[in-house]
Amino acid sequence: MPLRKLARAQILIPLLAIAAHLIPGPRTIDDAYITFRYARNLISGTGLVFNPGEHVLGTTTPLYSLLMAGLALVTGGAQAPFPILAWALNALAAAAGAYLLILLGASLGSRRAGLAAAAVWAVAPMSVTFAIGGMETSLFIALMLATLYLHLSERPVAAAAFAALSLLTRPDALLFLLPLALERLRRSLPAGRLNPAPLRITAREATAFLIPVGTWAVFATLYYGNPIPHSILAKTQAYLLPQEAGLVRLLQHYATPFLGHLLFGVPWIGVGLVAYPILYGLGALRALRARPDSWAVLAFPWVYLAAFAIANPLIFRWYLAPPLPLYFLGIFLGAERLGSDLRRPALIVGLASAAFVMTLNGWTLSPDHGPSRPAPEMAYIKLELLYEQVARDLKDSLLPGQVLAAGDVGALGYFTQARILDTVGLISPQSLAYYPQPRAAYVINYAIPAALVLDQQPDYLVILEVYGRNTLLQDRAFRAAYTLTRTLDTDIYGSQGMLVFRRSPPRALNAPAHR
Repeated sequence: MPLRKLARAQILIPLLAIAAHLIPGPRTIDDAYITFRYARNLISGTGLVFNPGEHVLGTTTPLYSLLMAGLALVTGGAQAPFPILAWALNALAAAAGAYLLILLGASLGSRRAGLAAAAVWAVAPMSVTFAIGGMETSLFIALMLATLYLHLSERPVAAAAFAALSLLTRPDALLFLLPLALERLRRSLPAGRLNPAPLRITAREATAFLIPVGTWAVFATLYYGNPIPHSILAKTQAYLLPQEAGLVRLLQHYATPFLGHLLFGVPWIGVGLVAYPILYGLGALRALRARPDSWAVLAFPWVYLAAFAIANPLIFRWYLAPPLPLYFLGIFLGAERLGSDLRRPALIVGLASAAFVMTLNGWTLSPDHGPSRPAPEMAYIKLELLYEQVARDLKDSLLPGQVLAAGDVGALGYFTQARILDTVGLISPQSLAYYPQPRAAYVINYAIPAALVLDQQPDYLVILEVYGRNTLLQDRAFRAAYTLTRTLDTDIYGSQGMLVFRRSPPRALNAPAHR
């Protein structure tokens, strides 16, 4: 490809990413509202907390929370439009990520593979959905790709600084930082067979990583009692999943990186489960021959798969995004190698074009809810819109000091600004004492214990019916203590509506605390 066309593509693809991430408008995900409330409370003077006075680290993204707070300070303070700020920031982060993919492709021996990966990632629903959803995903991926590129460029001080920022954005950054750390230690060994070109670790490199990470660790320990986000512990205890759930979900994901199953049906999953890893392997082998140190970069998608399959958490959709950009790049590296071996240099262009078309098939021109702009089909926010509706209805009814309980607390907390009892336990540690529950309590992967609500006595409770079908709604004491005030029609997760309860006056209580 002529240099002029390459230069033009390096500009046009990031611009494509910005357009693809701005066109749908904000379609905010419930978890993003949790981060926004942390940021709003910080600039309001109550601290980096969800509930004022409760020092619980319920967000996994302190850096993103601080960025949101900083942007809000210059755009309206506590009244700043956080979803719009996140939407704009994430569009810029997506453009940076696309540009860095091009640079990584060149570092691994194929600028064309980098251009292909960047172009597809620019419009990929997995990229766009969580950016417009207000999540930190685009920022995390941009910081990760910057770290990997700087590592391959042998700029260790800058790589260490971006590594620290990555870790402060998402704790699962450890999954790409650990291989990098091993490779960095190898490069620091004395000259020899294992290390023909030593690159020693300097004090500047160490401090570039340790100062930001150490500062946060000390602050979080003093302020929260622990630098590890409490939400990680909560998610491991509150949800019930089959042991193989994580592995199955990840294998399906890795078999459909370009959403080919939407076009060709379920059998395509079997094709992709074989074809894409083989292409990735071919591309990785070629890159490793030219740059043996690239193993630490190319290992990440598989380290990520193994870690989440073994840990087997409930895999939220945004957990699936981080390995994809490098997975795309590896697949296109393999396509270029296969095209070279078969003397079909246009093979990579054909695959990239097909991948782009398959990926666009994951978009809809006319979403059936939310902003009426083209958006990825997976940018589904019907649940968030229901919670927002309930929050606006309840806001005037909630008295100062009253507590609102829910299993999904982001939108409810953001729009009511009430004190929240999180029945999952992300921001309410007291909830964890009620888990795990008997298997019979679950209709889906989550159920609210009746004893939790009866003991904590929130003034209001908002739940999807399916969360309480086998627990709260079967409990006589709960039915005596709480009055159903409203039912909103929805079948999300198989629910028979969204239910709003209010605690009955004390004189109406004739039942024991709980069965």
